[in-house]
Amino acid sequence: MNVWRIRRHIRQGGVIAYPTESCFGLGCDPRNPLAIRRLLQLKRRSRSKGLILIASSPRQLRPYLAALSPALQRRMHALWPGPHTWLAAAAADCPPWLCGAFDTIAVRVTAHPVAAGLCRLLGIALVSTSANLSGGKPARTAAECRRLFGRRVLVIPGRIGARPRPSTIQHLASGELIRK
Repeated sequence: MNVWRIRRHIRQGGVIAYPTESCFGLGCDPRNPLAIRRLLQLKRRSRSKGLILIASSPRQLRPYLAALSPALQRRMHALWPGPHTWLAAAAADCPPWLCGAFDTIAVRVTAHPVAAGLCRLLGIALVSTSANLSGGKPARTAAECRRLFGRRVLVIPGRIGARPRPSTIQHLASGELIRK
């Protein structure tokens, strides 16, 4: 896949499909409201649900997070990189379309080589939501993504990880498990 094409696509508000730990994800630049609108329309997903951000390092997530105590930082980093998504307090200036109806933001440092590589290549965190229509079965191959979304999405080839389920989601402050 051409690096310049991916960068241009993201800069222009495009949506990409890429392999993650358990399925293909749909992603875009989290700061671009046009890209977010396109992604939500493709999925037929309500804006109120909020979105997950993935990154190749915790540094890429800092602009979206409120200040964390050292203890919460240790808790968060103990399970990264990997398929563990934390719900953490959102920064005051975090784009509201990322949080949906919540005051938290869902964040993960991914260990998947393609997903992490995209974040490194682009130098930003990416939105990461399963590549499916809301309520439908997530796509597990590039071909399924092309069938579902056609030319509306730039599909990044690669293999998904071996994880049978989506990432665990846990509330950082309370420790409550939201999804196992």
